[in-house]
Amino acid sequence: MPDHSKVAYQVMWNRLISVVEEQAQALVRTAFSTSVREAGDLSAGVYYDKGQMLAQAVTGTPGHVNAMADAVGHFIRRIGRPNMFDGDIYITNDPWEGTGHKHDITVVTPSFHDGLLIGFFACTAHVTDIGGRGFGADANDVHEEGLYLPIMKFAERGEVDRTLLSLIRGNVREPDQLVGDIYALANCNGIGHRRLIDMIGEFGLADLAGISDFILTNSRDATLQRINALQPGSAEGHMRIDGYAQPIDLHVRLSIEKDRIVSDWQGTSGVDKKGINVPLVYTKAYACYALKCAIAPEIPNNAASLAPFEITAPENTIVNALHPAPVALRHVIGHMVPDTVYDALDKLLPGVVPAEGAGCLCNFQVSLRPRMDAPAPSGAVRAEVLTFNSGGSGARPTLDGMNATAFPSGVMTMPVEATEQVGPVIVWRKELRPDSGGAGQYRGGLGQYMDVGAREGHEFDISAMLDRVDHPALGRRGGQAGGATSITRSDGAAMQGKGRQFVPHGQKVLMEFPGGAGYGEPENRDPDDVKRDLALGYITPDHAAEHYRLSAAEIDDVLARAKLGEAF
Repeated sequence: MPDHSKVAYQVMWNRLISVVEEQAQALVRTAFSTSVREAGDLSAGVYYDKGQMLAQAVTGTPGHVNAMADAVGHFIRRIGRPNMFDGDIYITNDPWEGTGHKHDITVVTPSFHDGLLIGFFACTAHVTDIGGRGFGADANDVHEEGLYLPIMKFAERGEVDRTLLSLIRGNVREPDQLVGDIYALANCNGIGHRRLIDMIGEFGLADLAGISDFILTNSRDATLQRINALQPGSAEGHMRIDGYAQPIDLHVRLSIEKDRIVSDWQGTSGVDKKGINVPLVYTKAYACYALKCAIAPEIPNNAASLAPFEITAPENTIVNALHPAPVALRHVIGHMVPDTVYDALDKLLPGVVPAEGAGCLCNFQVSLRPRMDAPAPSGAVRAEVLTFNSGGSGARPTLDGMNATAFPSGVMTMPVEATEQVGPVIVWRKELRPDSGGAGQYRGGLGQYMDVGAREGHEFDISAMLDRVDHPALGRRGGQAGGATSITRSDGAAMQGKGRQFVPHGQKVLMEFPGGAGYGEPENRDPDDVKRDLALGYITPDHAAEHYRLSAAEIDDVLARAKLGEAF
């Protein structure tokens, strides 16, 4: 094998990142589910033959890719190396050996070169339906949450298991969509494999041993250098959130030590009766992500750069739920993990981390059907429509929070047009929510208004997956809380933030998604920034007067100039 220089290995490393990004983009272009095509709820990565992640795609979510970092090892153990052949494709949606719930399907493909197993490609995508109760928090155990696919072969030596496909089709509401997504996952791995083989030929490699050692050694050394440059110490973080029927308390003790940072979740609430529990693999994914963002953001994600971040949690806490706990909405709790970590990290590294944001995605799934209270028109249909939406992110130490932007998941808000084309749903309103960003020297990001109904002749159930109804995002360093979540029916009937709820014909669901919290004392905000917010409609005159002490004369002047179209 040629003796490659560090420069050559760095070029190969960059190439691998490009390979997995092409892998991810292929999945975006070919997936059937709007959650993948429009929101980017996916991940893609390449692995050394021992199962260690070498590179991940830029496109995708940390919950998927950081959880998937552990998944390939499970595939190797379950399938067994002697049973792996060129042309194989493996599949699972095991919440504890995949990415945390059954609605994520992980596909792994072994990569062979000249008859030798040199590595693996893996990808994950969120699918709209996997059977069972449907996507929501209502299940009492994991068996109710849909079809379970243990780690198994989807294809062997290029031959797809038709019996498995028949079982899948017979257990889900959208069989064509789901099977299409599985083939898209398999196809994107195939694209990654072909690009890897091209790279191997170009650089004269026999396997990935040399480049793997280079990537993992340099990533580990760089991460340890960052950790060891920090002042050792420990601090505790806490967050209280809505939960399902009762509030949930997240507790973490963060310890910066030599060569590692430990996150211990002792004291966190126990397993919930409903499906908001989190397998440890998903807690690890988001705790590691939070720490990497704050401490080593520019070091690429791989097995070695993640290893120094150690995550522990007592069994049967809500962040380390064991089988058969229901886990369908594990993201609702899991997305709150980073801000809990930051509550502790802010005490150790002041001026680094943002204020709390909306945290979890503001998702809901609509199950539509012909109305049953009266004759339905002949064109009425059944459909499942899942939409991903975001509240505001928290203000940063030197910048405002981002409006309607998902942190920590990073997925995109789905366009109205994409939502309405997959079923008879109507989005009557979707716009930024003024005053929802917490006041501060730096303002929290704004949430959204969203009103949803069905086309004439339909009724529907909505599975709400919201939080921050009773516990809005909290500010840091004197910043104020963001706006709380609200969900009601258009006839005034109260609705819950989580759970499947009936909406009769002609009614809408009116939602207000939460804003991010502020950072720093509001009195220290630059007056020009306050006036700009007012001119843009991010805050109302009353908010400007109450929180930023803008005078009536100043408010009138800003509104008059804004009406004339003058820039701020």
